[in-house]
Amino acid sequence: MSTPKKEDPRTIRSKEMFKNAVFSLLRKDSVNSNLTVQKVASQAGLNRTTFYLHYQDIQDLLTQITDEILNELSDKIAGLIHAKDLSEKHQLIQLLDYLYIHRNYLPILFKMNQFEEQLFLLIKQLIETRRKNTKEELPADYVTIDIKTASLVGIIMWWIKQGLHFSSDYIADQIYLMYRR
Repeated sequence: MSTPKKEDPRTIRSKEMFKNAVFSLLRKDSVNSNLTVQKVASQAGLNRTTFYLHYQDIQDLLTQITDEILNELSDKIAGLIHAKDLSEKHQLIQLLDYLYIHRNYLPILFKMNQFEEQLFLLIKQLIETRRKNTKEELPADYVTIDIKTASLVGIIMWWIKQGLHFSSDYIADQIYLMYRR
């Protein structure tokens, strides 16, 4: 049985530098097609050879960045799926804190690689699972899963784009109140 190889710290640092460079460039010009390997490498303070050690092309870099954040987000949502009532709000705050930490990247990610669709599917899975696991009988006229998911994604998108002056605790309270009634 082999243990997974630990990634070289230089590789981790280089990838982080490329990721930061991409987001810096996309903040200036949000059109993905204007990104080039040369621009990204130059912004990162690295060379094209280093870029090609880690990525096939710009699209591969964008896909890896999106996948990394979605995987982390998926892990946070998996925690919410299995949360009991006492920790449910705390788990929601952790999810919102994660989103807050990535607040500089998320508005850009919402514009590329169907990130919003993938976020919708993750949150929909959360709501579906929590409904299946509920012990209470839901009324026949209960809000549909798609509507509830869309509202939650909408709240999160609004918060990331315009409402960051509200704490994750406050937003969690508002979401918790809205979905508990």
